[in-house]
Amino acid sequence: MKRNLKAIYALWYREYRVFLAEKSRVVSSVFLPLFWYFIFGGGISSFSSAEAAGGNYKHFIFPGFLAMTIIFTAMFNGAYIVWDKKIDFLKEVLIAPPSRTVVFIGKVVGGMTDALIQAYFLMFIGIFLGIPFTFKSILLSMVIMFILAAGLVSLGLIIGSFMESLEGFSVISSFIVYPLFLLSGALYPLDNLPKWMNTLVHLDPATYAVDALRHVILGVSSMGLFFDLSVIISFDIVLVIIGTWAFSRMKL
Repeated sequence: MKRNLKAIYALWYREYRVFLAEKSRVVSSVFLPLFWYFIFGGGISSFSSAEAAGGNYKHFIFPGFLAMTIIFTAMFNGAYIVWDKKIDFLKEVLIAPPSRTVVFIGKVVGGMTDALIQAYFLMFIGIFLGIPFTFKSILLSMVIMFILAAGLVSLGLIIGSFMESLEGFSVISSFIVYPLFLLSGALYPLDNLPKWMNTLVHLDPATYAVDALRHVILGVSSMGLFFDLSVIISFDIVLVIIGTWAFSRMKL
């Protein structure tokens, strides 16, 4: 157990150091959601009252942009698996004594740290943007984003484990990232959607994270906090199981 914990720490520390070294990625991951928030939020709020958020559309979409930060950062973390394959770092890790399950967990924890630092920083900025946070809602939001990050980092790592090139990973992940965000209800209420779209929205795990964040921050929810958390946690469990399987079958 002690050896496994040391291995997880070593993998986490490496991911954290890489994160600190790439300041441009940190800046873009935080300011892209802010760009969307001001440009998209300002434009839509000019003709939308967003009654679900008490008439403030910018407040209504802010939880969605917290989720957006997690989605983009967590998913693209899988690109590092592809890069590690190219430089043979992953081969050295996989032939080491710790099991591949331990390697997967270490990678997940490292990726989660990257995503959560950026999402928590965006939440801090939200305080100055007038988002009606309370101490309780901040703590609950941090927990919800933690749970979401675990599943999405696992998903990114799973995709990366099957990819042999960064170009291939970018194509596949883009086809997943944008639907995850755009179908999450981040930009619109879930009520009165077309039937076909309503089905897709409810198949998107990010929908339940956005709804949970809206519940704790704004008091607005379509499905209830307990149900939202149940779905996200179930999503995490399934992805972690698949991820450990994918790592166990990954070729050196």
